[in-house]
Amino acid sequence: MTIRHQNDTPSLSDRDLLLTNRRQFLIGGGALAATAFAVGPALAKSDKVFLDYTQKQLDDAYNQRVWAKNVRASIRNYGSTSKAVRERYKFETRSYGQSPAEKLEIFPPTKSAGAGGAPIHIFIHGGAWRAGSAKFYSFPAPTFVDNGAIYIALDFANLPKVRLPDMAHQVRSAIAWVYKNAKSFGGDPERIYVSGHSSGGHLCGVALVTDWSRYGVPATVIKGGLSVSGMFDMKPVMLSARSSYVKIDKAEERALSAIHHLERIACPVTVAFGDGESPEFKRQSRDFAAALKKAGKPVELVEVKGVNHFEIIQTLESPDGAIGRLALKQMGIA
Repeated sequence: MTIRHQNDTPSLSDRDLLLTNRRQFLIGGGALAATAFAVGPALAKSDKVFLDYTQKQLDDAYNQRVWAKNVRASIRNYGSTSKAVRERYKFETRSYGQSPAEKLEIFPPTKSAGAGGAPIHIFIHGGAWRAGSAKFYSFPAPTFVDNGAIYIALDFANLPKVRLPDMAHQVRSAIAWVYKNAKSFGGDPERIYVSGHSSGGHLCGVALVTDWSRYGVPATVIKGGLSVSGMFDMKPVMLSARSSYVKIDKAEERALSAIHHLERIACPVTVAFGDGESPEFKRQSRDFAAALKKAGKPVELVEVKGVNHFEIIQTLESPDGAIGRLALKQMGIA
């Protein structure tokens, strides 16, 4: 597996998979296809719904089963590895809100962090916004806790129990709660870092462009963001088959597109994706990183070689993994 730095720059059928194979831990994303993705040159302009995509091509570009043939094996690995971590490491569950879904799991460092408290890494899970649970994303914890940091996996309500703006609000509320309560669990509120994968990568981007004054915390509450295989412009997403279950209006579409609110970003950002991602997930990451650079924001774009959408986040389970190294580097504890 190699990493290339680029500093210059579900369809309805998915529901069957989401309802089986441990519904809680399917991550939205894309991966390696058996054949190259191409747009036929003879297509009439009227056949194109976004860029050079026909409707089917755009749907496929946001349908992860098309690109990752090992989805089931990857999902099983999330669960089995997380189970082993939960049996080996201490953690506690805390509530950050009133609803049953508004909880987070805190894994403390395995060694003393000193008088100032330990740095904190908050992870936002994926699942196409309609699946996933914190307990299936315990597997990254050792990367952080064995290096003197606190690892926190967020829980929040999924679609259709809440709408996407409500989900974003819960994530933001959780981050604000962590800042306000960090000292109660040995954390340093001035060293909070946030990452997310797939739809969690989207929510990570949304968190980065938050008006934090509405949550009673400083604009600089997040010291670094790491979005893995995320989405930063909801327009093409809402033109795809995902609009069958993501119901937002045009104003909400723009509000939930981080690429339109770069002026609010107040920390370095790392954007990562796998070379086996779908063409849209690659484009989304590249365009977001390019926009950040143009806006004068500190950004690093990384393409991880040899992994698809579901495999890339598994490299966060080790400090020697591609994403694990990026996360620790951002936190200054590599």
